[in-house]
Amino acid sequence: MYHNIRKKISPFVMSFGFRVFGVVLIVVDIMLVIVDLSLPQRSRDVGNALEAVSLIISFFFLFDVLLRVYVEGFKVYFSSKLNILDACVVVVTLVVTMIYTFTDLSGNSLIPRVVTFLRSLRIIILVRVFRLAAQKKELEKVTRRMVSENKRRYQKDGFDLDLTYVTDRIIAMSFPSSGKQSFYRNPIKEVARFLDTKHDGHYKVYNLCSEKGYDPQFFHYRVERVFIDDHNASVLMLHSFIAAVHCIPYLSLCIYHICRPEFRVTYGSTDQRGWGFRGHIQPNMICSGRYVGYYEIMKTKFNRQLPPSKSLKIKSIRIHSIAGVGKGDGSDLRVKIIVRKELVFQCVCAKQENCTVFPDVGSNAAVISLQNGPVVEGDVKVMFESSAGLPKGYEDVPFYFWFNTSFIENNKLFLPREELDNPHKAKTWNLYKEDFGVTMSFSDP
Repeated sequence: MYHNIRKKISPFVMSFGFRVFGVVLIVVDIMLVIVDLSLPQRSRDVGNALEAVSLIISFFFLFDVLLRVYVEGFKVYFSSKLNILDACVVVVTLVVTMIYTFTDLSGNSLIPRVVTFLRSLRIIILVRVFRLAAQKKELEKVTRRMVSENKRRYQKDGFDLDLTYVTDRIIAMSFPSSGKQSFYRNPIKEVARFLDTKHDGHYKVYNLCSEKGYDPQFFHYRVERVFIDDHNASVLMLHSFIAAVHCIPYLSLCIYHICRPEFRVTYGSTDQRGWGFRGHIQPNMICSGRYVGYYEIMKTKFNRQLPPSKSLKIKSIRIHSIAGVGKGDGSDLRVKIIVRKELVFQCVCAKQENCTVFPDVGSNAAVISLQNGPVVEGDVKVMFESSAGLPKGYEDVPFYFWFNTSFIENNKLFLPREELDNPHKAKTWNLYKEDFGVTMSFSDP
């Protein structure tokens, strides 16, 4: 929740418009001080109203500082001396304004002068805002770092890009963007400048995103488009030159390492959104990690060929450690099974539609027995929806996973929490406990 809220409010807090609004309030606040001090004694009612407005503005400035500390992080924010001075001025000004507003100090001419002086210090913020406005690139960098979170960035030789070298011949990076998206993603011109500087005339860009493209002219038309739907099976060819790949299946890179130095075909599923602390890839990469294991089996047992196809009938789904997940008994779930992008089966547990739910309270589990379960073959996607308000993640569902029937042994497939998309993230572990998992049971068709 902390990260979700931070992501939502960050663009607003870091926006140029929000900074300009702060500048306007600074000017208004200083004008109020001048007007207030120039009022004769008989007009103190008006002065009190002005003080009330000034107090509200002071509270806004405090709120502004707290928001920026929340968004940028305590250590990052207070690493700037200007930010420290800004925060001190805000707090001191607020305290003095409160004293001046709620205490009768009309006979003391010193206090108004102190208030005027402290409020005038807000001009420091004015200077800071104009400095930031003049340094648009600095604002963009901060925003991009926040969007990329803990992924490894390339920050050398004047570049600051969401990009990392997987090997000396493969670069993984986020989508090269233009327009508004370039404010928080890799600007396509900067990506082109990087590739032309580092690998002039000896690179090719692979766009593995089926949803959107860009003008290949930026990369001298050395762009290959591979239409891969997000979170689906994929095939990728890597050739013996610099390959800059974005929207990249983690699996493709792992299998490249398995196949080295052949630079040959990959097979598997995509889930680039789980890129983690080591850059754009991490070892426990959900369904992609499972498919890496599949490919290792193909390499060692089947000479890099697909194993014999296998058709299986799905009999039941057992959900482990279900207490606290939705209604805690599986009755709120809806299961969808998809093969080759087609919905082949769905059941609504609450209505006992195409399935029957058996809560196993003693084992903290629930078994969903499918009625006339589907016969599946090849890559299968299983998605779980909930009517109990479970938080949604990727694919707009609480949790889901992929598997391939050719690699199922003993008609059983167990997937622990770390191998389920969405529950694998640490921020969901207050809901999905350590023993949470799913067991699929099959039978021969």
